[in-house]
Amino acid sequence: MDRSKELKEAARTLGFDAIGIVEAQAPQGADHLKDWLKLSYQGEMGWMARRPEIRSDPRQYDSLAKTIIVAGVTSHQTSTPSRRGRIAAYAQGLDYHDILRDKLERLAQNTLAVWGAHYRICVDSSPLMEKPLAAMAGLGWQGKNTLLIHSQHGPWLMLGCILTNLNFTPDSPSSDHCGTCTRCLDACPTQAFPQPYVLDARRCLAYLTIEHPGSIPEEFRTLVGDRLFGCDECLDVCPWNRHAQQSRELRLSPIPRSDLPEMLDWDETRFRKEFRGTPIFRLKRGRWLRNICVVLGNIGTTEDLPALEKASQDLDPLVREHALWGKLQIMKRIETDEN
Repeated sequence: MDRSKELKEAARTLGFDAIGIVEAQAPQGADHLKDWLKLSYQGEMGWMARRPEIRSDPRQYDSLAKTIIVAGVTSHQTSTPSRRGRIAAYAQGLDYHDILRDKLERLAQNTLAVWGAHYRICVDSSPLMEKPLAAMAGLGWQGKNTLLIHSQHGPWLMLGCILTNLNFTPDSPSSDHCGTCTRCLDACPTQAFPQPYVLDARRCLAYLTIEHPGSIPEEFRTLVGDRLFGCDECLDVCPWNRHAQQSRELRLSPIPRSDLPEMLDWDETRFRKEFRGTPIFRLKRGRWLRNICVVLGNIGTTEDLPALEKASQDLDPLVREHALWGKLQIMKRIETDEN
């Protein structure tokens, strides 16, 4: 008996904004992954280059899998906190990995486990190509900025998957509705898209402020602007946002944060206390303070110089380097204004 309807109803009850079903198979476009990796577009994300054959075919990740259930929760925030330094919408609250994993586990326990099924939950860190699979499961299509675009939620869905040995009736795949629109490509501050549907992560501000472990290249520092964590530029301009609603997931709601100079003074203990359970925690103190220094260099004032001066004496060389750069940027602006 096909239990697809019961599964989807349970997902809606748990607060999922979208759910689809696809047969466990290599996703469309999987062959392009090897070409993308050959160009080193993954940057320092070495985990993407490890065993790409598993990433390209979910059956090699879980040999029992016959079906993949793809579910999403929107992270869209209709209003942003009044503070210096922007944080990507999905990272303003608690960690979406934990939120999605919790929801998917509850969905599996309420349905698949009751039906005696084997299942395996995957959220982001697992070697699955979630976006192509989501498109095949009817949740939307991959836009020119490579993100999944949903007709009702725009590009804001955070995705998770459940692999199971049960057979379900698959949903029809979505077709591309980007047409001739290039707003996402045109809006990218660093021109990180060498062509539509291809991202060079090494130029992406989300990558540079989150995944990149070392010094932010100077050519990109002023382009970071006031972005502390991630970049929503190509999401914000998408025309499919016209239907996007505020996220219903309260755990994704923005958490109040201190001003930048105060956070710049935090030691490791304070950083861990403030950010445990959030996406920012994975940066660790050094990269977070690195980002603050760059943002202050771009938008800071005379009042921020003492905090940057203190940070320039930090034990972490990554923090010292960017604090000195930030201080110099502010001093240049002051000198320009005086002249």
